[in-house]
Amino acid sequence: IPTFNYNVFPLVLEIKQQCDLCGISYEIIVQDDASNSILNEENQKINQLANCVFYQNDTNLGRSKNRNVLVEKATYDWLLFLDADTFPKNPDFISVYLENLNQKMDAVNGGIVYQNQKPKNTELLRWIYGIKREALSSEVRNENEYLSFLTLNFLIKKSVFKVVKFNEEIPNLRHEDTLFSFDLKKANFKVLHINNPIIHLGLDTSEEFLIKSEEAVKNLKYLLDKQLISKDYIRILKLSDQLKKYHLSWVFTYFFGLVKSQIKKNVLGENPNLFLFDLYRLNYLLSLETTSIK
Repeated sequence: IPTFNYNVFPLVLEIKQQCDLCGISYEIIVQDDASNSILNEENQKINQLANCVFYQNDTNLGRSKNRNVLVEKATYDWLLFLDADTFPKNPDFISVYLENLNQKMDAVNGGIVYQNQKPKNTELLRWIYGIKREALSSEVRNENEYLSFLTLNFLIKKSVFKVVKFNEEIPNLRHEDTLFSFDLKKANFKVLHINNPIIHLGLDTSEEFLIKSEEAVKNLKYLLDKQLISKDYIRILKLSDQLKKYHLSWVFTYFFGLVKSQIKKNVLGENPNLFLFDLYRLNYLLSLETTSIK
């Protein structure tokens, strides 16, 4: 469990109790990435639990390297990654994963759900995006097993992870999970999606999520420029390429500029439209490419 400025003790306690009930050999390793947070006083309690350990990095490693270092410290042959701001939806979370320790599968993705209760109006964009774009059934996710792969709840063979690690060279922005899944695909590792979700507890405000989405678009462009992913792998990159191909980029950005303020008001408002959100991100990508050309 990689973490930063978050109380992970309740999550660790739940996972430990489930592992104990299953009667398996296990370890739970948590690593805070130099947040120097007061919450680490709670996280220190993890060290008092059998088979559990909490580390604090002296310097910030970034999301990719922090995860890779966790694996270096891990003992066993199967690795279960969980994000800190998650919690198992069901009490049989661990046993369901144990049932899917399939030697024919290289990685297993459990999925994600969001709380049913509508959040504050200032958090609606992240909540609606999560429900409609991330909280998908295993059947839907298996139709595109790599692109549907989210790294906040997955099981993977340690031998596979030694081949496909998180890329430590990319900027610490977003989309390290996108690159990870693309590398799994390139290496022909088999991925299975199952219905074994965690609840995503942490919600950014709409303003924060919009800023992070812009950062994510920057990183997507970086991955494409460095030829780390294919433009056909991500829909927004494919759309951008088609607009450039038919010399329509300037047309899109011109007309978008006329309504940009209204679109931004919508996505930050009480009824955010994800189609408009997609247009906002596409325009941002095209603006980055225009800047690069200049």
